[in-house]
Amino acid sequence: MFDPKAIDDIANRLAGAVPPGFSNLKEDMEKNFRAILQGALGKLDLVSREEFEVQKAVLAKTRSKLEDLEKRVAAMEQPLNQHQGE
Repeated sequence: MFDPKAIDDIANRLAGAVPPGFSNLKEDMEKNFRAILQGALGKLDLVSREEFEVQKAVLAKTRSKLEDLEKRVAAMEQPLNQHQGE
């Protein structure tokens, strides 16, 4: 689900922010950052952009059908309401 290159890029940037005096730890820190990021992102309940767009379209279609049904029910109720008012 997550782009490994993006995680590597973030881990690399974090390791690059380590002060020069700790450069000998940079590789270990980059591996640790990568593992922490993968673990944290893996715990999140996320969906891909593609799946999100599919569900968004399904929701829009469902909403449209619901609006149509509401109009039909209102049209069917109108004669009943007029009859009760008499």
